[in-house]
Order: sequence, then structure tokens, then C-alpha cells
Amino acid sequence: MCRVVALSRILGIDPGLRLTGFGVIEQTGQKLAYVASGVIKSGEGELPQRLGVLFAGLNEVIATWQPDACAVEIVFVNVNPQSTLLLGQARGAAICAAVSRELVVAEYTALQIKQAVVGHGKAAKEQVQDMVKRLLALPVAPKADAADALACAIAHAHGSRLGTQSTAGYRVKGGRLV
Repeated sequence: MCRVVALSRILGIDPGLRLTGFGVIEQTGQKLAYVASGVIKSGEGELPQRLGVLFAGLNEVIATWQPDACAVEIVFVNVNPQSTLLLGQARGAAICAAVSRELVVAEYTALQIKQAVVGHGKAAKEQVQDMVKRLLALPVAPKADAADALACAIAHAHGSRLGTQSTAGYRVKGGRLV
């Protein structure tokens, strides 16, 4: 008997107003493979134009790589409320780009992403970059924003492998999801 294993392409997004990281992976059963990653730079100027650049850039990424699903990092509350609001707007542009292309969007906190990729929720950026490199068998670690986006996609792949789309409902104990 021949068993068919589904192939899924996942887009991970690490939203930011100046730099929005993206990462695309393929999942075949339990195997993960790197497809593409990078950053979209919004440049200088007025907020609406910068959000438009992010929206258009992510639309181009989606058109190029044709993902089946999208995972986006949830905004954390920053010390500066204005920064949090701006980041939230960049995140909104990212979600709108995915939804306008009829992708289902899953959302993950930074803690959930780090837990899924590194094993604990308080991992440093360098640890995330190193684990992304190892999990995707890359020759070098990706830059921080791209690594965070790839980690988001990996977290989604791990969640979907377990039959869930998110780890919502878990609680944090000692930096770990339980």
C-alpha cells in the first residue's frame, strides 16, 4: 500500500515597520525544507506609504512562492505605546496581504515560537537563528528578521503536525508552554 504524504508550503511573517521578515518552508510529513526568506524594507516617508510598501511586498512574496498557509507573530506590548501601535499597523498590513490572497492566517506569540523552535520561551535571538539553521539544514544562519519569520513558519508546521493550528490556550510556566 502506497501512502501519500501531503506537501504544505508555509509563509512565516515577522512584522516590523522598518523591516518585515518573511520565510517560506515546505513541510512533507515531518520533514521541513527551506524555500526562501528575506526582508521587506518600507523605507522612509509617511506611514500610509510605508504600510503600502509592506502590503505590496508581501503580496509579491505570496504570488512568487504560493504558500498554502501563513503564520504571523503576534505583537508584544512594548514600553513605548506609540511603537506598539506602529508595529500593530505593520502586522495588520501583513495579515491583510495574506487574507487578500485567501490564505488562512495563524497567529503565534514570540514565546510560542521560541518554545516550538528552541524548546524554551526565553531563548535569545542567536539561539533562534542557530536552531532555524539546524532545523532547515542551512549552511549559515539567516539574518535576525528572516530567522524570526522562518521560526514562525516552523512553529506553525510543528503545531499543524500535532493537529492544531496554534498553541493558544497553553499557559507559561518557567518560560515553557504547558
